[in-house]
Amino acid sequence: MKIKRQSYLNRLINKKGNGLIKVVTGIRRCGKSYLLFNLFHEHLLDEGVDESHIIEIALDDRTNIELRNPDSMLAYVKSRIVDKEPYYIILDEVQLLDEFEDVLNSFLHIRNADVYVTGSNSKFLSSDVITEFRGRGDEIRVYPLSFREFMSVYDGTVDEGWDDYFNYGGLPLVLSCPTPEEKSEYLISQFKKVYLSDLLDRHQIRNAEEFDELLDVLASAIGSLTNPLKLANTFKSVKGKTISDKTLKKYLDYLIDAFLVSKAKRYDVKGKKYINSPAKYYFEDVGLRNARLEFRQTEENHIMENIIYNELRVRGFRVDVGLVEHYGKDGEGRSTKKQLEVDFVATKGSKKYYVQSAFSLSNPEKMQQEQRSLKSINDSFKKIIVVRDNIKVRRDDYGIVTVGICHFLLDENSLDL
Repeated sequence: MKIKRQSYLNRLINKKGNGLIKVVTGIRRCGKSYLLFNLFHEHLLDEGVDESHIIEIALDDRTNIELRNPDSMLAYVKSRIVDKEPYYIILDEVQLLDEFEDVLNSFLHIRNADVYVTGSNSKFLSSDVITEFRGRGDEIRVYPLSFREFMSVYDGTVDEGWDDYFNYGGLPLVLSCPTPEEKSEYLISQFKKVYLSDLLDRHQIRNAEEFDELLDVLASAIGSLTNPLKLANTFKSVKGKTISDKTLKKYLDYLIDAFLVSKAKRYDVKGKKYINSPAKYYFEDVGLRNARLEFRQTEENHIMENIIYNELRVRGFRVDVGLVEHYGKDGEGRSTKKQLEVDFVATKGSKKYYVQSAFSLSNPEKMQQEQRSLKSINDSFKKIIVVRDNIKVRRDDYGIVTVGICHFLLDENSLDL
């Protein structure tokens, strides 16, 4: 099964020969290696690059253990470069290479070398990727399959695909599991043996039970406002455990750094400023979120909100939680002021969209509730409500667009319809 992942491939193609180290980041098992070793490799061959000018090394392969030594790696790569034509150096799991920062910076001195790497540890977190290579790193962030990518190879109807996607998510290997039982087992196993054990080992977390319980709390409350202090109070009141807010903040940072969860800050739309706490946390892949809870809590409305958040980020937007003040009158005619929430404020350059996730608009009261915060925003940026219903696009007198979730996800231009 070949999944094209064209948007990521295009980004790699556009960055060819730019003099920077192309660093492919993302959650483990999301397809970083496949992107470089298969899709990008095929592109290079199609462009006429000779096979001998593509130097690929998987450092997690035991047969390449000698190349984890920095001097051996430099000597090997230089021995492969025998002419002045461009060479493409592609290293997978480069954090296994000792002193890899120095080695990669040395590669930059080879004039006809173009360097691409992937990595899975904290050295390749988005917050560090620029500084690790002295300002010469160029990040390409890869996400699990979007619904559009998922459906491009899915053998079934859109409704069947949606059911599979919101239950089992978008890790590419899930598609090769033929039954729901195998999908569930794969995800549960991956969460425990790959993601969780990696975090515990990497950060030498002594109290694995605390970390475990934090994951359960986050998975059970996706899309809920929280912060370390609130979580600490929850642990004390509900679970009878005392965990400091500093420890919980550290754990949250680990999860974000590993791309397992993402943090959406609150943004005051009218005041045009961030409100640092509380925030919302979403899972990078909803299948892993569901696996964490062993598929006991698959509330479609909350998972749909998580999927919309992920889709906006896949499209390259910075995504915040909007806060807007609404002025009105109470039953006695007195002026009132309320703080209303916009699920997502999506920003990219000069573009901005306000997006509301509403599972159902079953009656006028529910419609009014979902529209209230959007109507309180006075600027001219587009306002969108995404619903579960199977509708394409509906626009009301206020200019607010309502669109069905599957249409929203499958049409890459759905924000501008």
